[in-house]
Amino acid sequence: MKKTFSLYLHTLSYLKLKQINYRLWYLFRRQFQNVFLSAKKKPADYSVHRKFIKPYVVFPDYPWFTADYISKNSFCFLNDTEKFEDQINWRAEGKNRLWRYNLHYFQYLLTSDDLDQKHGILLIKDWIHNNSKGTVDAWNPYPISLRIVNWIKYLSKVDLTENDYRITAHSIYLQTLQLEKSLEKHLLANHFFKNLKGLVFAGVFFKGENADRWMDRGLRCLTSEISEQILPDGGHFERSPMYHCMILEDCLDLLNITYYQTHAKFAKFKELLILTCSRMIRFLSGILHPDGDIPLFNDSAFGIELPPDRLLGYASSLIPIPDKITEDSCRSFSASGYFVISPNPNDRMIIDCGPIGPEYQPGHAHCDTLSYELALNGRRIIVDSGVYDYRKGPMRDYVRSTKAHNTVSVDQKDQSEIWGAFRVARRAVPIYGVLDKLTTGEIRFRGAHDGYKRLPGNVVHERCVKYQDHMGWTVIDSIKGSGNHLVESFIHIHADFKAVACKDGLMLKDRNTGDESAQIRILMPLEVRIEKGWYCPEFGKKIRNDVIVLSRQRYLPTQIGYNIMKV
Repeated sequence: MKKTFSLYLHTLSYLKLKQINYRLWYLFRRQFQNVFLSAKKKPADYSVHRKFIKPYVVFPDYPWFTADYISKNSFCFLNDTEKFEDQINWRAEGKNRLWRYNLHYFQYLLTSDDLDQKHGILLIKDWIHNNSKGTVDAWNPYPISLRIVNWIKYLSKVDLTENDYRITAHSIYLQTLQLEKSLEKHLLANHFFKNLKGLVFAGVFFKGENADRWMDRGLRCLTSEISEQILPDGGHFERSPMYHCMILEDCLDLLNITYYQTHAKFAKFKELLILTCSRMIRFLSGILHPDGDIPLFNDSAFGIELPPDRLLGYASSLIPIPDKITEDSCRSFSASGYFVISPNPNDRMIIDCGPIGPEYQPGHAHCDTLSYELALNGRRIIVDSGVYDYRKGPMRDYVRSTKAHNTVSVDQKDQSEIWGAFRVARRAVPIYGVLDKLTTGEIRFRGAHDGYKRLPGNVVHERCVKYQDHMGWTVIDSIKGSGNHLVESFIHIHADFKAVACKDGLMLKDRNTGDESAQIRILMPLEVRIEKGWYCPEFGKKIRNDVIVLSRQRYLPTQIGYNIMKV
């Protein structure tokens, strides 16, 4: 009971007052939802005066949705497929909430091979018929926000009958009225950004007093949110590469529709978006692995947002960007806390030494401070564990834990107090993070965090990473403080490789060919063991992988060190 109270107390202490106020208001409104719904019997003031959104360039499609499957009412989200035989069960009771949300997003209308528009409008009309206002999940503000945008995008690419168009547009109108009343100010961050994007799309799509209000509010609040959510180095403030891609696409979509807007209020917003997108593109390009995809820090997985090459291609059709971002051997994104050591195009280490996210919304944070991912010869070899799902439970706890990342735990504690599915109480704060290229040619990263100061002995974790052409990568962890502590350093090996004991350490071998790829040499007397962990590169996919654990029980200060050399 005491521990639970402490977790709640420390979690709540970081929230903004307005988050608490809005959470209480939403709880109150939910209790009296039927009263609110029945009180408003007057139909919405709506007419079909449409302002058809004509994008400057075609909105991108999503390559993982297949029109043939959708036309057969078969849906695959999060690597979980469900085929509805006679009628779609929009409540999908047997699925988790994120799966149900995806069903209600309607992103699958924008398939890469064009869904037959007759079936597309049938799906829309079926949803309208079976999801009356207030239906659980369907009418939550986040799915509404995505669905408004996806339906409007769909209407921009198909030629519907006037009746079908009116039915769809009328539903979008009603959904936007509901969204306006339920903006997610208790969550803020990417949820609030999505809400505001939905308001702007609807404001541009319709005419009239309500539409003008949606547009004004959306533009005003987005201007403020962009200034807060996009950091000076171009990274998104939730420090998740996946969510960075999401918000970048949102900004590009908003920029796309501004090109045909003549209203004066769009001029400054357009300038802001061009500058913002340019910064975000440079950040994204700078943190990609040699395989062209994102690192999996915090809540990040493949197959959710547009792949970076498609996202950058979309960007290049809207704003001028360099054909090739300059390949610096060391890149510092200090505001976001990402540091990249890339001595050549095929070898790259990406280090995370940033805050876990905005203080008031760390829902997508993992215990990955001072963790890293490493690619050698163009292939990822040391990896982050990724994310399996968003449900509270053992897998959610695992992927967020310190032991699921390439960093250090002390006394088997997590560097940040993660709990629930999205909560964080006391959290690790970076003390410093610096990346330098020395005159000798050595590239050196140094960083530290205070996540273990809550332990007896005032413990601090410092990490130094050195890269030298003839020595490879050397990682030295210094644990400072006092008292006797168990210190463990974890190294997660990509599932394509296995760790095999050898003289002076371990050899990493390709599981298929048996080829040796890298050697890890242990630099001091340590206990070395190989355990099994989970690698979750996509939602709903977990693969067993080798985890090297280096440990020692000592009085502080102490060190753990190892060297990684290509073979």
